[in-house]
Amino acid sequence: MEPDNIYLFKEEDGMWTVIYIAPSAKIAEKIQDKLTAEGFLVKIRQSGVSKQYEILVPAGEVEEAQEVLSTILH
Repeated sequence: MEPDNIYLFKEEDGMWTVIYIAPSAKIAEKIQDKLTAEGFLVKIRQSGVSKQYEILVPAGEVEEAQEVLSTILH
Protein backbone atom coordinates (compact mmCIF):
# COMPACT_ATOMS: atom_id res chain seq x y z
CA MET A 1 0.00 0.00 0.00
CA GLU A 2 1.36 3.41 -1.01
CA PRO A 3 1.70 6.06 1.69
CA ASP A 4 -0.87 8.78 1.12
CA ASN A 5 1.75 11.50 0.74
CA ILE A 6 3.65 10.01 -2.22
CA TYR A 7 3.41 11.88 -5.51
CA LEU A 8 3.27 9.62 -8.53
CA PHE A 9 3.98 10.69 -12.08
CA LYS A 10 2.50 8.49 -14.76
CA GLU A 11 1.37 9.56 -18.20
CA GLU A 12 -2.19 8.58 -18.93
CA ASP A 13 -3.12 8.61 -22.62
CA GLY A 14 -0.39 11.21 -23.16
CA MET A 15 -2.62 13.96 -21.78
CA TRP A 16 -3.33 13.36 -18.07
CA THR A 17 -0.85 12.69 -15.29
CA VAL A 18 -1.42 11.17 -11.86
CA ILE A 19 -0.11 13.60 -9.23
CA TYR A 20 -1.47 11.96 -6.09
CA ILE A 21 -3.16 8.81 -4.84
CA ALA A 22 -5.76 9.48 -2.18
CA PRO A 23 -6.69 6.80 0.35
CA SER A 24 -10.45 7.44 0.04
CA ALA A 25 -13.05 8.95 -2.26
CA LYS A 26 -13.83 11.64 0.31
CA ILE A 27 -10.23 12.86 0.42
CA ALA A 28 -9.96 12.66 -3.38
CA GLU A 29 -13.07 14.82 -3.76
CA LYS A 30 -11.77 17.41 -1.28
CA ILE A 31 -8.48 17.64 -3.19
CA GLN A 32 -10.34 17.88 -6.49
CA ASP A 33 -12.51 20.72 -5.14
CA LYS A 34 -9.50 22.68 -3.90
CA LEU A 35 -7.49 22.22 -7.09
CA THR A 36 -10.53 23.13 -9.20
CA ALA A 37 -11.03 26.28 -7.11
CA GLU A 38 -7.42 27.19 -8.01
CA GLY A 39 -8.27 26.88 -11.72
CA PHE A 40 -7.00 23.38 -12.55
CA LEU A 41 -8.79 20.74 -14.57
CA VAL A 42 -8.91 17.64 -12.38
CA LYS A 43 -10.07 14.05 -12.84
CA ILE A 44 -10.51 11.39 -10.18
CA ARG A 45 -10.17 7.71 -11.06
CA GLN A 46 -10.40 4.68 -8.81
CA SER A 47 -7.10 2.84 -8.77
CA GLY A 48 -7.80 -0.70 -9.94
CA VAL A 49 -9.79 -2.73 -7.45
CA SER A 50 -8.33 -0.96 -4.43
CA LYS A 51 -10.10 1.73 -2.46
CA GLN A 52 -7.51 4.30 -3.51
CA TYR A 53 -8.25 7.13 -5.91
CA GLU A 54 -5.90 8.73 -8.42
CA ILE A 55 -5.91 12.50 -8.83
CA LEU A 56 -5.05 13.44 -12.42
CA VAL A 57 -4.32 16.79 -14.06
CA PRO A 58 -3.38 17.70 -17.64
CA ALA A 59 0.27 16.90 -18.31
CA GLY A 60 1.08 20.56 -18.95
CA GLU A 61 -0.16 21.60 -15.50
CA VAL A 62 1.68 19.01 -13.39
CA GLU A 63 4.30 21.29 -11.83
CA GLU A 64 1.86 24.06 -10.91
CA ALA A 65 -0.76 21.62 -9.63
CA GLN A 66 1.89 19.82 -7.59
CA GLU A 67 2.89 23.08 -5.88
CA VAL A 68 -0.74 23.84 -4.98
CA LEU A 69 -1.28 20.25 -3.86
CA SER A 70 1.70 20.54 -1.54
CA THR A 71 0.07 23.50 0.23
CA ILE A 72 -3.27 21.69 0.39
CA LEU A 73 -1.71 18.64 2.05
CA HIS A 74 0.36 20.58 4.57
